[in-house]
Amino acid sequence: MAFLLMSVTLLHLVTLTMLFIATMEKSWWVWDEVHNSDLWYNCMFDNVTGSWLCAAAKDNEWLQPLQAMMVLSVVLSSISFLAFLVQLFTLTKGGLFYFTGLCQICAGLTDFAASLLYTVRHRSILQDSREEWSGTFGYCFILAWMCAPLLLVSGVMYVHLRKKE
Repeated sequence: MAFLLMSVTLLHLVTLTMLFIATMEKSWWVWDEVHNSDLWYNCMFDNVTGSWLCAAAKDNEWLQPLQAMMVLSVVLSSISFLAFLVQLFTLTKGGLFYFTGLCQICAGLTDFAASLLYTVRHRSILQDSREEWSGTFGYCFILAWMCAPLLLVSGVMYVHLRKKE
């Protein structure tokens, strides 16, 4: 039981970290090694100063819901982890972690919806940034897609996890 508890906790922390990185890092769409775009900024690497120069991404009808869903996913997963810690100490013997699992499943569904939205509408989101057809999806986009099934699996594990003494 202790191994299962540690495994679920570790899985939760890993997915939460991956989700946070996917939301905040600047590599959802990459044109080359010096130009990329994320949910918040369009960036270019300046070789002279050795730093990234970023401009705010242009708002459109798809970008704001995408940003909201990714932030909501991070918030729900964080609430789920805090609820798990609270339930770990307050739940009676034999109790199930329903609230924790439900929050985690909702985080997975919002992450899935955001990733799917970006997959389908990335041309609309990236309009006027650069030639969107010449780039590729970046590692943050891949992290977001990897998080969706991991969040759903950990949510289901929480629902089936019983507290033992």
